[in-house]
Amino acid sequence: MKANAFTDRLLAWYDHHGRKGLPWHRNRSAYAIWVSEIMLQQTQVSTVIPYFHRFVEHFPDIEALATGSLDEVLHYWTGLGYYARARNLHKTARIIVEQYHGRFPRDYETAQALPGIGASTAGAILAFAFGKRHVILDGNVKRVLARYHAVDGWPGERDVAARLWDLADRYTPRTRVRAYTQAIMDLGATVCRRTRPDCAHCPVRMGCRALALGTPQRYPAARPRRSLPTRTTAMIMIRDRRGRVLLQRRPPTGLWGGLWGFPECGDEDIGEWCQQALGLRVELATPWRPLRHTFSHFHLQITPIAARAVSSDQVMENPEMVWYNPNQPDERGFAAPVKRLLQQLRETT
Repeated sequence: MKANAFTDRLLAWYDHHGRKGLPWHRNRSAYAIWVSEIMLQQTQVSTVIPYFHRFVEHFPDIEALATGSLDEVLHYWTGLGYYARARNLHKTARIIVEQYHGRFPRDYETAQALPGIGASTAGAILAFAFGKRHVILDGNVKRVLARYHAVDGWPGERDVAARLWDLADRYTPRTRVRAYTQAIMDLGATVCRRTRPDCAHCPVRMGCRALALGTPQRYPAARPRRSLPTRTTAMIMIRDRRGRVLLQRRPPTGLWGGLWGFPECGDEDIGEWCQQALGLRVELATPWRPLRHTFSHFHLQITPIAARAVSSDQVMENPEMVWYNPNQPDERGFAAPVKRLLQQLRETT
């Protein structure tokens, strides 16, 4: 099938079956498109929608996001994961306000250079917000093109990615760019699914090489398997006489950067560690049942340990620590395991 035939059939399908009611496409503001595209990185539309509504209600424009605190941003991101996205969103908002008068840049190279915005994300933002012809290659598009052309190999490999970028450029039209960009994303999300592709209802099935070979699920190739290592940590849930729990802000970068959580220690004597690192003498209780949290590159085995503060010397002098009332939540960000443990603490009060 020729390039224009592929594009025409895809657009005709989109006109009847595409998703046209997504909240970030209703007013086509660059701000809404940008926030949604960052949220949609590695996250499904159905998961993103409620987070998007809450986020833009609290931060209705770039200026509001730029002037908000990182704690607020992380609070409204809590549960969505991949928190570097939220930190970069906040950082980029401040850059746009300071350097571009609060307007999202329309130049591709400028947009791509902003924190958290890669080649495909920049293309999507400029296509959706401004109708400019730019190529996208998110996970859904990779899957559609890899199957349509039976492209061997994992898309994370340089040569495979280059081949898919060439194909994406071939099919991206010069008119109806918004519709085409949404169409190919929708096709991958709703028809050419990773598992159980609905080939019978695919508008470009006649030219699909993977379907002709009878092996659509073979494409694209999966990331090479590797066993994930397991790391361990103890989360110390220290409560004072008023029932408040000690929280500590994590470093701004790295794992759960900028989020609030329980103090953590490794293999040290916990009582001695608390006194030396936190300035607290504590009484330890029986450890809670361990829980496991999986990241893309390792498993984290968490042992929650309840404790009572006997004395406090330094905690209140440290701005990176706070005595937090679990029954009166405020606007700060938590990683999913910490949020879960805080809920359990509320239930055991």
